[in-house]
Amino acid sequence: MIGIDLSGKLAFATASSKGIGFGVARVLAGAGADVILLSRSEENLKKAREKLRAESDVSVDYIVADLTKREDLGRTVKELENIGEPEIFFFSTGGPKPGYFMEMGMEDWEGAVRLLLYPAVYLTRALVPAMERKGFGRIVYSTSVAIREPIPNIALSNVVRISMAGLVRTLAKELGPKGITVNGIMPGIIRTDRMIGLAKDRAEREGKTVEEALADYAKPIPLGRLGEPEEIGYLVTFLVSDLGSYINGAMIPVDGGRLNSVF
Repeated sequence: MIGIDLSGKLAFATASSKGIGFGVARVLAGAGADVILLSRSEENLKKAREKLRAESDVSVDYIVADLTKREDLGRTVKELENIGEPEIFFFSTGGPKPGYFMEMGMEDWEGAVRLLLYPAVYLTRALVPAMERKGFGRIVYSTSVAIREPIPNIALSNVVRISMAGLVRTLAKELGPKGITVNGIMPGIIRTDRMIGLAKDRAEREGKTVEEALADYAKPIPLGRLGEPEEIGYLVTFLVSDLGSYINGAMIPVDGGRLNSVF
C-alpha cells in the first residue's frame, strides 16, 4: 500500500499558528515530520504546539517572529541553527492591505514586498545550503489564485505575488540538479479566521447570517464549498514526500475548480 511517511524529516512552516500554515503543519506532523512553527504571536504558537503534540508523536518547536522585520529574520535564522536543519520549507504569509492601484502609496508597495517576497528570498537563501549538503530538499511557497486571475480590489497581492511564480521557476531550475524541488501552490477561498471575518463583515452589511455569507462565497466554486486548511496540507505533504519527487517548478491551484483560465 502506498503511503506517506516523513519520519526523520524536519519541516519549517511560516505563518503556522493558525489558518493555512497550521493546516499544513498539522498534516506534515501527522505524516511523521518534526515541525518548527513560526508566527508573531507566542500565545497562538503555544496553542498550536499543544494541538500538534496532542495529535501526533513528533517534536514541535516554535519561533516568534515578524517576518516583515529584518532583525526578526536574522534572529529566525539563528534560532533555526539551534533547532536543526529543515529539509522541508513551507512559506506562507498573510495578505497585504486591500485596495485599488491608485489608492496604494509607495509605502504600501514597499510593505507588500517586505511581506510577500523579501522574507521568502531571505529564508530560502539561509536554508538551501544545508539542503545542498544533504542532496535533498523540498520547498513549497503558498501564493494565491490571484497569480492566475487578478482579483478586484487587491492590487498589491495581484502584482507582488506574481513574483513568487518567477521565484519557483527560477529555483526549480537552479536547485533541481542538487536534489531540491521547488513548487508553488495557489489557494482559493479557504475557511480560515480571516475568511470567517470577511464573511461576518459581509453578513452585517447584507443582513445575512455568517453561514449565508459563507455560502455566497462558495457559489462560484464548482465543488460548492470552501476549502479547509488541511486540504492545502494534503497537497504540500504529497509534494514534499517521495511520491512528489518528480514534481518541480509547478504552480498548482487548490481552489475547488473556481479558476476560469485554461493555463
